[in-house]
Amino acid sequence: MRMFDIINKKKNGEKLCDSEIKFFVDGITNGEIPDYQTSALLMAICIRGMDVEETASLTNHMAKSGNMLDLTKFGNLSCDKHSTGGIGDKTTLIVAPIVASCGCTVAKMSGRGLGYTGGTVDKLEAIPGFSCNMSKEAFISQAEKINLSLASQGTSLAPADKVMYALRDVTATVDSIPLIASSIMSKKIASGAHSIVLDVKCGKGAFMESEEDAESLARLMISIGESCGRNVRALIT
Repeated sequence: MRMFDIINKKKNGEKLCDSEIKFFVDGITNGEIPDYQTSALLMAICIRGMDVEETASLTNHMAKSGNMLDLTKFGNLSCDKHSTGGIGDKTTLIVAPIVASCGCTVAKMSGRGLGYTGGTVDKLEAIPGFSCNMSKEAFISQAEKINLSLASQGTSLAPADKVMYALRDVTATVDSIPLIASSIMSKKIASGAHSIVLDVKCGKGAFMESEEDAESLARLMISIGESCGRNVRALIT
């Protein structure tokens, strides 16, 4: 396979097969595909789109590009949430402690700012002495002790997403529904939680401005999560 042919195929609006998507994700992860070719494919996807099967394939390979956390010791009580981001979004800071106090285990990997949205990690690190950098062992240990563990995305968890996330931010490809869905769900699946709640933002201060787009994104992410055996719900806010 050649990355040139994959870019050209998507540029022409054709569907990528699972092996082509795996080639792309593997190449990002091991550093064999340069940023300019990754950016070109991201733009082609942004313009031409991806169907549900392509998006699920991309999500799966991104999730498996690094380590995957095993939270089975917490049974069905392990849960995670994700907000798609918007002006002033601080949902995690409120929701996570409430859910933990109810007896569930919130083991969550949070992100930094993307576009004009402020990331949860950026907000928390504004507190003097607060660190979101945790080892896998510390992450699990804290979840066991206080039902809540919140960490930044390390290099070992969904590393392909980390590369794509940074490039999307500077190539005007943030608002692609397949890229948003695969980015979010790859991290959620790699994080290992049994139940996932998705807070899909809608309006002028969010990436999804219309309710129709927000619903499309929500349904796509639910479909991806359920295909991976997770219990997923979404709210459009």
